[in-house]
Amino acid sequence: MRCRGVRGATTVEENTRESILQATKELLEKMIQANEIKVEEIACAFFTTTPDLTAEFPALAARRMGWTQVALLCGHEMHVPESLPQCLRILILFNTEKDAGEIVHVYINGAENLRTNNASE
Repeated sequence: MRCRGVRGATTVEENTRESILQATKELLEKMIQANEIKVEEIACAFFTTTPDLTAEFPALAARRMGWTQVALLCGHEMHVPESLPQCLRILILFNTEKDAGEIVHVYINGAENLRTNNASE
């Protein structure tokens, strides 16, 4: 069994608690489904937002989804000029038998061009 990482990104409509939690839940669900991940296989998850998103911790969405035994960490992305605003990114590390090439990274809602080799839906 290996530990692999899966990345995802989305944009958030506005800097409100509801928008951040909804966008996080949507992205997590797509990442989990695309990679057939079970919660008990998750080692940890990192959530980052651009500095313009401050109304809520994205990890709360994961807790509400039942991720009570998963290590979660939130932080801000670097402020890079011309970068995508109101962007939420997630990195999930999970235990799997999959090869690196089988991992499906998910980029949605305007974040698709952050990764040119993505499999967003």
